Formats: sequence, structure tokens, C-alpha cells
Amino acid sequence: MNKSLRNLTLAAMFMALGLVLPFLTGQIPQIGSKLLPMHLPVFLCGLICGWQYGGLVGFLVPLVRSAIFGMPVFFPSATAMAFELMTYGAVAGFLYSISKWQCVRALYRCLISAMLAGRLVWGIVQCIQLGLTNGTFTWQIFFASAFIDAIPGIILQLVLIPCVMVALHRSGFVRFHETREQKLN
Repeated sequence: MNKSLRNLTLAAMFMALGLVLPFLTGQIPQIGSKLLPMHLPVFLCGLICGWQYGGLVGFLVPLVRSAIFGMPVFFPSATAMAFELMTYGAVAGFLYSISKWQCVRALYRCLISAMLAGRLVWGIVQCIQLGLTNGTFTWQIFFASAFIDAIPGIILQLVLIPCVMVALHRSGFVRFHETREQKLN
């Protein structure tokens, strides 16, 4: 199959997953939204299809979900999430594609870097949006929203995404690439 057709098909699947997964976690009121269900397919899309697809899917998922289902609320939530998820998909995909080797260790480096970059972008967009509407956005709100409230989702991402990538590697769908030195260790 043509690689661009494969990536386009996979990106559409990740987009669909991003639209549907929040319905599953929404059934758990205490932590459902804290599991960050839209983030998982965006990270996977960036890692598997490349940064361009990951960035596009990340930008579209919250906006399309807001337009179709009304959740997340379009402004300021979905608009800030669009830039956050775009950053996740693009940064994770880009860093992973330029990694000297593609393995679980490199995967964690890329995920953590993308998570930090995405949360920073989210904070900047929220600050701009709320500044334009005379809303309040403090460092305490940023830290609580971006990190404290997100702990269950961050843990889920750091466990599930590498597991999925290892399973895809074992199936032959995605290949980890190692350097000669790493194979000898």
C-alpha cells in the first residue's frame, strides 16, 4: 500500500478514536476527563504517521468534537486544546522521526518532551484567550490544570502508548530502529 494512503487512512482512524474515546471515559465521573482520552490517539498518530498527520489530527479532534457533540466547550476549552493537541502530535512525531534510534527509551523522551511542550502551548493560548476576554489565568490555575489534574492521564499515556507501540513492533506494523551499539548492549 502507498505510504501516504496508509498514513491518511491511519490518521482518519486516529481522528475517529479521538472523537469516540471520551464517551468511554465520560462514564467515570470522578476521573473520566482526567484520563485525557483525546490525547492518546493524537500521540499515536504523530508517532506512527508522522508529525504532519499528528499535528493536523491533534488540531482537528477537539474542534470537530466540540462542533458535533458540544464537548469540550468551543471557547476557551476546545480552541486551547486544539493548539495543545496539535503540539503533542507534531512534537512527538517530529522528535521520534529524528531520533538516532527508535526504541522505548526514545519513545519516552519524545512523549515527555511533547507533553511539556503541549502544556506550555496550552497555557500560552489560555493566557491569550482569557486575557482578551478579561478572564483570569494564574500560575496556580496553569499548574493545577496542566499537571496536577492531569496526573491520571499522564500516567495512562506513559503506560499505554509504549505498550501499544511495543505490540505494533512485535506485530511488524511499526518497527523500532536500533543502532549497532545498542544491539550489542
